[in-house]
Amino acid sequence: MKNESIAFGGGCFWCTEAVFSRVPGVVGVTPGYAGGHVPDPTYRRVCGGDTGHAEVVLVSYHPGKVSLRRLLEVFFSSHDPTSLNRQGADVGTQYRSIILYTDEEQRRESERFLREAAPRYERPIVTEVKKLEAFYPAEDYHQRYYERNPRQPYCRLVIAPKLEKTGKAGETGDNTA
Repeated sequence: MKNESIAFGGGCFWCTEAVFSRVPGVVGVTPGYAGGHVPDPTYRRVCGGDTGHAEVVLVSYHPGKVSLRRLLEVFFSSHDPTSLNRQGADVGTQYRSIILYTDEEQRRESERFLREAAPRYERPIVTEVKKLEAFYPAEDYHQRYYERNPRQPYCRLVIAPKLEKTGKAGETGDNTA
C-alpha cells in the first residue's frame, strides 16, 4: 500500500506540525502554504493576508497504519473548527480551519466527518474542505520548528499544551516510509 497525502490548516503550522509528527503511521509532515491564488508565496506575503493561502501542513501517511478518520480526529482535537479565521492569538485568513484533500475519497470522508462532528459543537463548524491544487513548502526555518526550539516561549506556552491536549505528547511518529 502506498503512502497518501492530505493537508490540514488549523492555526499556526508550527503547532499543527508538532501534533501530526507524533501520530503513528504518519511518515512525513511539511509546513507550508496552500489554498490561495499566489504562486510561490512567502511567509511575509501570506501573513499580509492578500495571497488567499493558509498556513498548512502536508501530512504524508501510510493508510495501512493510520486511517484518514484518525487523522481527522487528531486535526479536530488540535484546534477549534468553529473559530473563523483565527486560532487563539493568531488572527487572519491564513489561520483558517481547512482540509485540502488530494482525492475524492478524502473529500467524501472529510465531509462525512464534518457532518458527524457538527452536533458535538455549540457553534457551527467553519472548516473548509477544498481540493489541494498546489502546496508550497514554508521556508527552512519553519520546518521542524518545535523539535528544534522546544524551549522557545511560544513552544512552551502554546505548542506543548496543545500536544498535551491532543494526547500525543510522548508518542513517537512512524517516520519511515
